[in-house]
Amino acid sequence: MRIAKLIAFLGVLAMAAALVYAFAVGDFAAEGSQLTAMPWGIVSLVDLYVGFTLFAMWIIYREPAGWQAAIWVALLMVFGFLIGSLYTLVALYTSNGDWSRFWQGHRR
Repeated sequence: MRIAKLIAFLGVLAMAAALVYAFAVGDFAAEGSQLTAMPWGIVSLVDLYVGFTLFAMWIIYREPAGWQAAIWVALLMVFGFLIGSLYTLVALYTSNGDWSRFWQGHRR
């Protein structure tokens, strides 16, 4: 579980750094319109949001309260896998070394 925590933590750091860089240097509207004008840009966005949806299903499954799941999912859709990595890290720490609790949350 130590390696999983390290990977999730590195994901949080990498995504935070990438988002700070993109918001500081990039132009979201102009670059987003270029991305959606390219077939592989569209494929990348579809791929990304399919992944978000699958990850969101795991969050909804393991969270005990619907409002908690809704907050995590909304943040995931806005901030991407910065939130996915953070959620994974929180789930790893709150599972107390129990992989079943990590995957199933309150349903275990």
